[in-house]
Amino acid sequence: MATVHDPLNPAPAEAGDAEDVAQLKALGVNPHFNRRMSLWQNFALGFTYLSPVVGVYTLFGLCLSAGGPPMFWTYLIIGMCQMLVCLVFGEVVSQFPISGGIYPWARRLVGKRWAWMGGWIYAWALCTSIAGIAVGASPYLASMVGMEHSSMLSVITALMLIVAVTGLNLEGTRWLARVAMFGFLCELIGALLVGAYLLIFERHYEFSAVFSTFDIRIDGSYWPAFLAASLGGMFQYYGFEACGDLAEETPHPSKAIPKAMRMTIYIGGAAAMFACLSLILAVPDMQKVLSGEDTDPIVTIFNNAFGPVGSKLIMAVVMISFLSCLLSLQAAASRLLYAYAHDDMFSGSKWFRRVSEKHRVPSNAILLVMLLTSTLCVIGYWMEDAIATIVSFAAVGIYISFQMVVIAALIARARGWKPSGAFRLGKWAWPVNIAALVYGVLAIINMVWPRGGDYNMIISCGIVLGLGFMYMLLFKPYDRGQSPYGDAHILFGDKNKAAPAAAPAYVETDAVLLQEGAAG
Repeated sequence: MATVHDPLNPAPAEAGDAEDVAQLKALGVNPHFNRRMSLWQNFALGFTYLSPVVGVYTLFGLCLSAGGPPMFWTYLIIGMCQMLVCLVFGEVVSQFPISGGIYPWARRLVGKRWAWMGGWIYAWALCTSIAGIAVGASPYLASMVGMEHSSMLSVITALMLIVAVTGLNLEGTRWLARVAMFGFLCELIGALLVGAYLLIFERHYEFSAVFSTFDIRIDGSYWPAFLAASLGGMFQYYGFEACGDLAEETPHPSKAIPKAMRMTIYIGGAAAMFACLSLILAVPDMQKVLSGEDTDPIVTIFNNAFGPVGSKLIMAVVMISFLSCLLSLQAAASRLLYAYAHDDMFSGSKWFRRVSEKHRVPSNAILLVMLLTSTLCVIGYWMEDAIATIVSFAAVGIYISFQMVVIAALIARARGWKPSGAFRLGKWAWPVNIAALVYGVLAIINMVWPRGGDYNMIISCGIVLGLGFMYMLLFKPYDRGQSPYGDAHILFGDKNKAAPAAAPAYVETDAVLLQEGAAG
């Protein structure tokens, strides 16, 4: 296969060792990045994106009031289910360790139209996630500095955080890796210390409380309440895919990225479960939370356990978690937009696919993410209802884009794809892939279900999907790029054979890449 060269971005001096470079070139990809992110730093990126502190603390009060203490078990159940998706992703990225993640994976597994829509959905989900998390940091900052929380403070805080992470991301992969590792250590140690203190000194309930529903009923049954409370777990377990978004910046990605993804799930998930359990058992008065009298149990717990000074220190650790989470999210979004621009998928692609000569990062794509997310935050100040509808798309959009890769893997397997990366599921490939699809579809249904007549999730999905289809049909952006597509089932089909010494030529058709000439 001929390598797709980009004259705007010559290969860097530190593109990786010969094996990594050869793997990319065999896939038709010219290396553009420096490989300066170790396995643990790549894992830290995924961990801080998944962020147990941000995930648990953001929705703890809402989910606890909806389902009571048994909401704890949703973190275990959903973590196990998301591991199925993670295993599918691991097999895909092991063969296609290409920057951008979901978009290039879907492109190689199925085709350019499927990839374009998957990337479109994922891009907006990432941008709305950044905006939502940046705004969500405001109450913790207000509590830390002793200010009264307000809408204006939310916007100012969000813009400050977005500008800060933009500056860090522009400094290159090395700084991204260092800050991600620092954030990981702060968040993990902080979560463990705070959780241990709460369990030892501030526990108001026995461990058996996580089995007590406190007589919560919806239409005479507890299960609807449990499903509503599970939204916290669903919001928690994504971020592992970010490890693959920076695959070209990590040495030996075929082995390292699948491992980093799995580590993100079980280490991040364990930390989230521990944090959630310690908070549940430290609630001073559960009935006040369930009745809605205590609307912010996190602040109540911290003030009760650590006092004014101690709670401010805890909030400082929480703010570090928000900052590192936003840093990882922006890095993932910028690599996705870079991959999009590399294939000329939207206007101005030539500018947005540029990689900075000094730091070897897609600097213009990073700035575009900053502009989009800052705009969403500002619009939210003036049009709170409208932006709330769009931001509600964040989590479900991630799940939809995930399932587009899961479905793509099934389609590729049906066409004859035999994964040839270092990580393979073997005989478990089909069962795991099908189980991941079943879980994903059920999770999406649960997330968009209009509880209490709230159709925001459905409306936001309709807006994003509708605009994406219109743009795709009117402008046909998927036809512009020259990168290979739909070729997973014809690349290195025999896993016991190495890549051919002289890669065969490929010609693009409307459906897949068809191999020219005899194959030996």
